[in-house]
Amino acid sequence: MSAFTLERLRADVARMLREDPEAIGLDDNLMDWGLDSMRLLDLVMGWNADGLNVDVMEIGAETSLNGWWRVIQQHRPR
Repeated sequence: MSAFTLERLRADVARMLREDPEAIGLDDNLMDWGLDSMRLLDLVMGWNADGLNVDVMEIGAETSLNGWWRVIQQHRPR
């Protein structure tokens, strides 16, 4: 698995939305940026293929990068 960081999370989301990563705040509501369920599913499937192993429903319950990062941290090996 390649290194999964909060910066990568933001970059992946920004790439999906065709936005500059620095423009997306860590507490911004990603739905307000135009993220929809299909894009979210694509992101989670890509992360899981890279070894992350998170559930789209858990991620989808959060609306911000910080919220997603908390979910991801719960699933990382200690």
